[in-house]
Amino acid sequence: MSRSTGSIRIREADPPTDAPAHAGLLGRMGAAMARRTRIVFGVWLIALVALGAVAPSVFSSLAGAGWQANGSESVQVRELAQQHFGGNSSAAVQVVVHSDTRTIDDPKFQQLLSKAAAVFAGDPRFGEVIAPQPGMSISPDGHTGILIAGANASTDDMVKAVDDHKNELTALSGNGIEVYPTGASALWSDFNKANHDAMIQAEMFSWPVTLAIMVLAFGSLVAAGLPLLLTLAGLVASAGALVLLNEVTPISVWAMNFAMMFALALGIDYALFIVARFRDALRYSTDPRTAVAETMDTAGKAVALSGLTVLVSLSAVLLVPAPAVRTMAVGIMLAVFFVLAATLTLLPAALGALGGKVNAGSLPYAKLQRHHSPRFAAWGHLLHKHPWPFAIGALIVLIGLSVPALGLKVAMPSIAVVPADAPVRQGYELVQAQFGDGTPGMLQIIAPAADATQTAATAKATAGIAMVTPPQPAPDGADYVMLQAVPTVDPSDPQMGEILDRLRVDLPADALVGGAAAENLDLQQALNDYFPMTVGIILALGFLLLLVALQAPLIAILGTLVSLLSTAAAFGVAKLIFQDGHGTGLLGFTPQGFLDGWGPVFFFAMIFAIAMDYTVFLLATAKEHYELSGDPKVAHVDGLAHSGRVIAAAAAVMVAVFFTFALADPLPPKEMGIILGVAVLLDAVLIRLVLLPVLLRITGHAAWWSPAWLRRILPAISFSHR
Repeated sequence: MSRSTGSIRIREADPPTDAPAHAGLLGRMGAAMARRTRIVFGVWLIALVALGAVAPSVFSSLAGAGWQANGSESVQVRELAQQHFGGNSSAAVQVVVHSDTRTIDDPKFQQLLSKAAAVFAGDPRFGEVIAPQPGMSISPDGHTGILIAGANASTDDMVKAVDDHKNELTALSGNGIEVYPTGASALWSDFNKANHDAMIQAEMFSWPVTLAIMVLAFGSLVAAGLPLLLTLAGLVASAGALVLLNEVTPISVWAMNFAMMFALALGIDYALFIVARFRDALRYSTDPRTAVAETMDTAGKAVALSGLTVLVSLSAVLLVPAPAVRTMAVGIMLAVFFVLAATLTLLPAALGALGGKVNAGSLPYAKLQRHHSPRFAAWGHLLHKHPWPFAIGALIVLIGLSVPALGLKVAMPSIAVVPADAPVRQGYELVQAQFGDGTPGMLQIIAPAADATQTAATAKATAGIAMVTPPQPAPDGADYVMLQAVPTVDPSDPQMGEILDRLRVDLPADALVGGAAAENLDLQQALNDYFPMTVGIILALGFLLLLVALQAPLIAILGTLVSLLSTAAAFGVAKLIFQDGHGTGLLGFTPQGFLDGWGPVFFFAMIFAIAMDYTVFLLATAKEHYELSGDPKVAHVDGLAHSGRVIAAAAAVMVAVFFTFALADPLPPKEMGIILGVAVLLDAVLIRLVLLPVLLRITGHAAWWSPAWLRRILPAISFSHR
């Protein structure tokens, strides 16, 4: 018995057994999962209960800072300031107290300053409290003063300290006096809250949209619900794992934000591919376990290789010496790991238990659906007949969108990423109005006491420095002095980097320059320095994984290179929107004039990982049909016919998920959602459904050719179910 699919003949499923004798490792594992459903469900239930018990605390327990370049000069300054200068570092909390009607010598003003100081007195995370000082932290008109509470803990703990006390501080406002906590720790406290609220809102919106797309794609309520349940399991497990990992090393709260996004997007991607293939296998098998074995032996391999590709791509980000960046990558990797584990174990067990009931709740049109899509088959024939017009058209669009990326500018986020009504932003703007544009970006200089006079004179003479405070000796008697240098420009101004560089060149050799603005610039430099290395590693590892999976060097090279096109085009769109300001009225934000500095490294890894995800789905399916037929036309056409609908549906889900984050008020989630959404849209439509199939058509047999010596050293991987 056999069934015909175009010009290939696929043998009908074996009689009911646990797994056919010729099934591969994943096929046998899938059949085992389907046979031992109670054990699989029990293990996952225990794991989810254990991890789920701590998962709800994920946003309150994870670290709030970590945006620094480990080992940089600015981090050294912060550490010295906390050790020898009462914690008067970049992590210190600045409380801006202002009144339009009262001056700082007013009794009410002084009483409020005393109350603010008392808020910090009982918390060991705060160091020395410094009252407003004339000529330094009291405005010229006397209506504004800055109380400084030193940092006596890590940057992460200082953000949590602000979380604990900022409401108490702002509640002191009254009698015509305003109180605003500000500074780097307060900035991350307010921004993390705004970001968390935006991410939750976006997730709540994306779930019903995703369910609607899944129902349309599957035509069955049960089949549509499986990917969402799978995603939920992966999300709960990764959230719990992040909380536990945070007990070992600080994990940025941003890790969970990205994990939420990727768990939903990739979980649905993987489940779509598996469930669609299982439903097709059920048409030719009377035993669900046999159908599961065939599914996991084909689609399961593609999913496993796709997940491995995503993990490998993100692992390159771990090279960047910035805790927040590294732990964001860790968060996504954990989400991918758990989603992949659920796809390869929990999903086969669920499918084996459901069997034909996977089609329950089917809509009328679903009865006409087949894994082999006539529409995508017709599209494949059209591309095969007229490859060049489609290839040229796709290239014109992608290259045209990529060109603006050549002018992309990056910098660390400005105060504009925080909502206008956030206390930290109100305090920031008040400081600028009363003390000058550069005051929020005040630079800290720590030098040996012997160099105090020379350091002060050189700093005052440096172009771009408006004021330098007198050298302050270390309170603990250490052989250091600290100076504060106020720049003439806003901390996010491009000239800030030039001012910092001049200071570091001109000051005595043992003088160190830091401060919050310097930490941002040092982090930006580290991100820039590591970007080429990260890109090179991602491309090399992506190519090697495709080579191992497909056993064909030419298509592995082409599959890797075309993934760069959608990435470059997405960055070009990012430049037009977030740097040049096109569409800002529609999207509801004010452009900073640059893309946030962590974007290139992180977005490249994420976009490339997603692009390779679809590459594996398409090329694995095409390779399966080439192995069965030996005909490149069949591989090209049937590869599209069997994967096109899944790729289109998966892309629709991803685009919907990512674009919901464009509704966020904070700018970074908006950047993330739009850039990733555009990348997926361009990649699915122009790369996977046009350009890559055309390349298969043009290269023919050469796409799948492999030299004998290479076949001998590579592990034998086959995608056909023989």
